[in-house]
Amino acid sequence: MIVAIDGESLTIDDVVQVARFGKKVEIAVSAVDQIKKSRNVIENAIKEGRTVYGVNTGFGDLASVSIGPKDLAKLQVNLIRSHSVGVGEPFPIDVVRGMILLRANALTKGYSGIRLEVVTSLIEMLNSGVTPVVPQQGSVGSSGDLAPLAHMALVLIGEGAAFYKGERTDGLQALKKAGLKPIELQAKEGVALINGTQPMTSVGALTVYDALQTVKDAMIAFSLSLEALRGTRKGLDERIHAIRAHEGQTDVAKAMRALLLDSEINQSHAECGKVQDAYSLRCAPQVIGASLDTIRYVQSVIETEINSATDNPLVFPDDGSVISGGNFHGQPIALAMDFLGIALSELANISERRINRLVNPHLSGLPAFLTTEGGLESGMMIAQYTAAALVSENKVLAHPASVDSIPTSADQEDHVSMGTIAARKASSILENVKNVIAIEYMCATQGIDLLAPLKAAQPLEVAKSLIRELVPKLEDDRTLAPDIEKIRSLMTSGEIITQVEKITGFLLEA
Repeated sequence: MIVAIDGESLTIDDVVQVARFGKKVEIAVSAVDQIKKSRNVIENAIKEGRTVYGVNTGFGDLASVSIGPKDLAKLQVNLIRSHSVGVGEPFPIDVVRGMILLRANALTKGYSGIRLEVVTSLIEMLNSGVTPVVPQQGSVGSSGDLAPLAHMALVLIGEGAAFYKGERTDGLQALKKAGLKPIELQAKEGVALINGTQPMTSVGALTVYDALQTVKDAMIAFSLSLEALRGTRKGLDERIHAIRAHEGQTDVAKAMRALLLDSEINQSHAECGKVQDAYSLRCAPQVIGASLDTIRYVQSVIETEINSATDNPLVFPDDGSVISGGNFHGQPIALAMDFLGIALSELANISERRINRLVNPHLSGLPAFLTTEGGLESGMMIAQYTAAALVSENKVLAHPASVDSIPTSADQEDHVSMGTIAARKASSILENVKNVIAIEYMCATQGIDLLAPLKAAQPLEVAKSLIRELVPKLEDDRTLAPDIEKIRSLMTSGEIITQVEKITGFLLEA
């Protein structure tokens, strides 16, 4: 199947399929006429001698400077070159591929005034596996993600740097190796390529997709911990959640009930008299559920943004208007990504508290630090330190970027969103969260092994078996970093979720 873009119907799953798995892209037939009509408006405006921002004027604070007809094409090339000032490590290839897809999709809406050939060239670059090298730092998230998108556009005109078949080379060589030619920009086309929120939105789309998967891992890891700690299932009672009725909480509690079928471990402490557990166990549906609600909210923001026209000026073919506005402002994404970062941090916060309970013999009822030779061996003592460090790092990263603003372009652009910083932070937080959950998986499976021969609930035994195929039970002290990495690889593949859901059904509805 091919993803046909029309500026209206792209999904986050489409972005993932194209960005990570190389799914091909084409322009929907229905979008072609609108693209051509908007270009005709620009051509007519030039013929009529109308003054149009970004077409025959300078940019930002230089908008009052008129540009002569013979320099209109040079203006656009100069724009791309001058705005390519990003620094730092390049974005991952999947983020840049998502960025190209989203920019092409926005242009197909037909409000950008560019030629069809420009969109086609973007798609050819994407389908051929030419990925521009785009530095991560340099955008303030308003007037679009100017610097990152300029680096993307550089390769389109045969400049800059790109990855092709795993090799980094200059942009022109990458195009030649892929059998492509650079495009010569005409009036309006440079500004249309770089005025948009696609870098922050690409990071956002991929992070939201991964976050929804991570919630499932968080629920499975929690359930393993509850079994290992011989906690009560009373807090999952459907009646409790029905009378609060937050969607995320209700969905998480339902999923946990599916994971925590009755088990030998549960039966072994049925008469222990325990009334309630600590909050990290008892309140897991409420905490994880609130994060899930947040992720779903951010998902809705991203889904709106990926099908929006975000450049400036915008062209309205119906009446020939060319109107300057502020759709490039990243505030909707900035606020959402800051919110996402906070919500993701909480998944790790509560997970680390369970890790602490698992390794602490005063709380767990298990051997100290999950080893039978405490003192001679340290077991999983320091794994909790790592989780604590990651959680504390997230507390710093979760400080919102969107509350900051700094004027640019000689104060013409006097309020900016910092949305790209917010998106990058949320992505970094998610990586830390995944590592914390991997540590919980490691500790919880060890805890269950220490309760042998008693068995956990069937879905959890499946999860434990998958982990044990890569990570054996800890019998003597060994280097645990590779174990965490192997569990992370299982999480990345989605194999734990896939096999568990064969028993439980989908843990969360799509």
